[in-house]
Amino acid sequence: MKEYTLVATSAMGIESIVAKEVRLLGYECQVENGKVIFKGDQQAIARSNLWLRTADRVKIIVGEFPARTFEELFEGTKALNWEDYLPVDANFPVQGKSVKSQLFSVSDCQAIVKKAIVERLKQHYKRQAWLEETGALYKIEVALHKDIATLTIDTSGSGLHKRGYRVGQGEAPLKETLAAALVLLTNWTPERPFVDPFCGSGTIPIEAALIGQNIAPGFNRDFISETWEWMNPKIWEEARIEAEDLANYDQPLTIMGTDIDHRMVNIAKDNALEAGLGDIITFKQMQVKDFHTKEDYGVVVGNPPYGERLGERKEVELMYRDMGKTFERYPTWSKYFLTAHENFERFYGKKATKKRKLFNGFIKTDYYQYWGEKPPQLNK
Repeated sequence: MKEYTLVATSAMGIESIVAKEVRLLGYECQVENGKVIFKGDQQAIARSNLWLRTADRVKIIVGEFPARTFEELFEGTKALNWEDYLPVDANFPVQGKSVKSQLFSVSDCQAIVKKAIVERLKQHYKRQAWLEETGALYKIEVALHKDIATLTIDTSGSGLHKRGYRVGQGEAPLKETLAAALVLLTNWTPERPFVDPFCGSGTIPIEAALIGQNIAPGFNRDFISETWEWMNPKIWEEARIEAEDLANYDQPLTIMGTDIDHRMVNIAKDNALEAGLGDIITFKQMQVKDFHTKEDYGVVVGNPPYGERLGERKEVELMYRDMGKTFERYPTWSKYFLTAHENFERFYGKKATKKRKLFNGFIKTDYYQYWGEKPPQLNK
């Protein structure tokens, strides 16, 4: 079966997590800024789309070449084997971006790439007239970086963060891919209790439950490459059967999400129900200072308010103090908090064991990690 060069795109700061996921699927990879590159066949396209929790998209790299002039861009694009991917009736819009390159007009680059592909396909399919784009959709991107053009085809369609379970959300929902990354960056295992004290629409607890039961995040959605005539439908069927076989629906989990806003708690319940996890996750309306538990060795993961709006800052800083006092009572628990507040540790009252820089959308944040005592079995 034909092998493709694939790229899993990633938010800045979590490339290593995406790479770990790719390797767990059995593919060697190399990590670059914002992307993880690996090789694989049609099965790799299906499996990576179904299983990658923290990647944004999976794309096929059609070609890469230097392009300092429009002529170089046209000829380089035309030289690529587009007929291996695009049928005669393919609908292929071209998107673009340019960073630190002489060809900085994105709209011009898109038009040139489109024209070059049309010329290549007209020659191959022996057509004189303009091609009718009435068939399946192939989203093409031309990305210029330091005068190198990379041409890709998106195999995912909607971003991989769209799992299909979000029926409601708040003002600033955490992306599902980042929520999964926050969970994967902890020391949580399915037999340990898990709490999100700022659950909002429930994204972090839902992603934790999917991880805990090894449920493929893309299991309940479709992908654009499923509509392509050269993609064998049996490949997708087999990949979904594999995902079903590997899911551990019997794994017991103790996962709770709490939020001060009862409206968000109801939305979180609806989202969990849509994800098929309504009976597994407990949601409660609660202030963080009212948290209490008799359980040991649990894990807290939270994305508290950052206090960026005028008038909110003092209120948020007071809440950070409450958090510090509340969670200090549970030394066996590990706590992880994502925030853009630069003085979080001072108000929380304790220096983090470890900090990691992450981006929540375009907001630069830190992931503060407070490691609890190790469970007895880990001390052996």
